[in-house]
Amino acid sequence: MNTPNDDALVLYGQRFESRLLLGTARYPSPAALQAAVQRARPAMLTAALRRQGSIEQGKSFWAMLKELQVPVLPNTAGCHSVQEAITTSHMAREVFDTPWIKLEVIGDDYTLQPDTLNLVQAAEQLVRDGFYVLPYCTEDLVLCQRLVDVGCQAIMPWAAPIGTGRGPVNPYAMQTLRQRLDVPMLVDAGLGLPSHACQVMEWGFDGVLLNTAVAQAADPVRMAGAFADAVAAGRAAHLAGAMQPRESAQPSTPVLGTPFWHHAQEA
Repeated sequence: MNTPNDDALVLYGQRFESRLLLGTARYPSPAALQAAVQRARPAMLTAALRRQGSIEQGKSFWAMLKELQVPVLPNTAGCHSVQEAITTSHMAREVFDTPWIKLEVIGDDYTLQPDTLNLVQAAEQLVRDGFYVLPYCTEDLVLCQRLVDVGCQAIMPWAAPIGTGRGPVNPYAMQTLRQRLDVPMLVDAGLGLPSHACQVMEWGFDGVLLNTAVAQAADPVRMAGAFADAVAAGRAAHLAGAMQPRESAQPSTPVLGTPFWHHAQEA
């Protein structure tokens, strides 16, 4: 049955049926990307402005994205300054015809860690310029609070450095962040396994964004499906409310009256 999703992801007032976002880089072929998207049915696809217009198997990258009929989330990948990120965002809005932007301001080329000193400034200006800003950030609580303060209605903290696939390296900080801020949070970067995605969803995060974990898998299409299933399972588990861990064992099967085998022995 096709029924409305009562638990849809809502970002900047817009509803999305999926809580998974996919990147579009590093796939072995355009066909693999298309099949992975069709299997995962993500809410959005991220794309860097510099890839627009590239030719892959006789068609432009942008034309291929349009055929997939999935909303595009442009990103400012590769930007290292506030002005560069702002300029790239405005160009992306013209090229992709969307106010959505995944804001990246990189502070370190080795770890690709966000520039926490300038990210807030860039986000504040883009919000003023009418963008729906999804900032790529660390799990730092104070940084994320500042991003919310300047108008970001959702944030995208990393679990680990981009492309590492290590999963959440600071569970305490991520869970504290989730508990303290009441805005949608999409975990962006560092997830390598479907179990990682399921775990952060169980903690209450609202979605995940993946690229390398799917694109570089031996079978990207199957892995895309595995992540989609894991995200859904983690969300369901969070809504269901998990039992609290206990220090000692407790029987799961109740004992009612005298066991039958005891009567049999007496006979």
